[in-house]
Formats: sequence, structure tokens, C-alpha cells
Amino acid sequence: MQPEEILVDQLREIMRGSIEAVPQIIIAVIVVIVAVLINKLVHYVVKRALSRTRLRRSLQELISLAVSIVIITTGIMIAAVVMFPGLTPSSILAGLGIGSVAIGFAFKDVFENFLAGIIILFRREMRIGDYIECQDIEGEVRHIAMRESHIRQTDGQLVIVPNSVLFKNPVKIRTNEDFRRVEVICGVSYDTDVDQARDIISQSVTACDSVETEQGPVQVFAQEFGSSSINFEVAWWTGSKPVEIRASRDEVVSAVKRALDDAGIEIPFPYRTLTFKEPLPLQQQTASDG
Repeated sequence: MQPEEILVDQLREIMRGSIEAVPQIIIAVIVVIVAVLINKLVHYVVKRALSRTRLRRSLQELISLAVSIVIITTGIMIAAVVMFPGLTPSSILAGLGIGSVAIGFAFKDVFENFLAGIIILFRREMRIGDYIECQDIEGEVRHIAMRESHIRQTDGQLVIVPNSVLFKNPVKIRTNEDFRRVEVICGVSYDTDVDQARDIISQSVTACDSVETEQGPVQVFAQEFGSSSINFEVAWWTGSKPVEIRASRDEVVSAVKRALDDAGIEIPFPYRTLTFKEPLPLQQQTASDG
């Protein structure tokens, strides 16, 4: 048989095989299209059902994505079995298992952030709008995605943090409660009556609008003997957001300063005593020198 005849026979076999596979290809395409349509319908139903729950928006999107992945993957597996009758679900799953190991090693960090994001989404403690601090990053949580979270710092900068960082390290959630306790140190001179100073400071802080006395009373404690003053620790409750804390501290410090000034109580500045090894000569200036 001539080479040309062999080539023609091979092409005929290919054409015959392709024609015989057309029905299978059509059925496989129909299966994929049906899977896409079912996915859209189920996605719509799941989305409406989840919207009636109290789950956070990012967690709702995660559940919808997981359902879509299951439906589309199942459709593709069925289409592959239709196109290639020799394939079985067990062989496909075995192939996916081997491939997932290789992909897992190649994209370890990506999957780590993805799994950390899922765990964070299921947490109740950290929500969108909370102010947090983690690894020298402090700001408001604006968005929690699958692989990273968006933190808007108080100076306006947006920081994109991998979810694994938030999962592995301690996270301070500053707005977990509506109120936080704030402290400042206030010093008075040594010749001041301690009880009188404590009462004046306590009354002035209690009168501030930003102080939440329902959360607890204002606390004023004599803390230590300073280098030039008796130092009081002043503690009170106010809103937990950073701007609320700064505004309340400003109001309290101003009120305490006015109250102590009105009572004639000095807030001393540090005194320094200079000691010289040798006596210093003093010169008296006479009128003629002027």
C-alpha cells in the first residue's frame, strides 16, 4: 500500500470517528448548558434565601460561590463521561486528587489565605465597619474577600491584608463593644489637698457630654509621687470609635484644666535644680555701668 493510500485511510478513520462522536459532543454541550442554567436558578434561589438571614454579605457570597462550584463541576464531569465513555467518575476523582496535590504545593499561600478567609467570615467578632489593630495596622474593616481583607486606616490609606495575617496573629477589635474606657494622667502640685483635687477632677469629668456615666462611674485615683507633682489616673467611658475617643479626651482634658484653674490649683511643670561644683561669681551692675 502506497503512503498516499495510508494517509487517506487514516484521514477517513479520523473523519468517521469525528462523525460518530458528534452526537456525544452535542449531548455534552447540552449537559454543560443545562448545568449553567441550573446554576443560575439555584444561585437566584440561594441568594434570596440567604438575604432573609442575618449572615454577613461576604459569607452569603461565599455560600453562593460554593454552590455554583459544585453544580458546574458536576456538570463538567457528566459531560466528560458522555464525550469519553471510557472515563468513570472514580477515575475523574482520582485524577482530580493527584492534580490537587500538585496545585496545592504550587499555590500554598493562595489556599492558605482562602481557607483563612472562610474561617474569618464565619467569625462573629470581626465585622464590616469594626476598627481593628493587627501587626501595626490599625483602621476600619471595609471589605472581607476570599483571600484578603481591606482595612481603611484613620489617615485615609487603604491597606490590603492577606487573610492569613489576620488569622495567625492576635487581632484587637476596638469596636467589639459600643463603649471603651479611656485614661489620662493629671498632676497637681504637692501643696494641694489631694481629696479636694480628686473631687474637682471627678466632677469636671462627669459633667462632660462625651462621658458615658451609665457604663460606669468616673474613676480618679492618686497614682504616684511624680518629680514635681502628685499624679492622678483619670478613667472614664466613652464611644469606642477612634474619633470619639480623641474628641472625648480633648473635652475631658479641657474641662479638668478649667476646673483646676478656677479652684486655684496648680498643674506644675517639671522643676530642675542645677548644682555647680564650684561657686559662681556674682557681679553687681552699678548705675554708672548702664
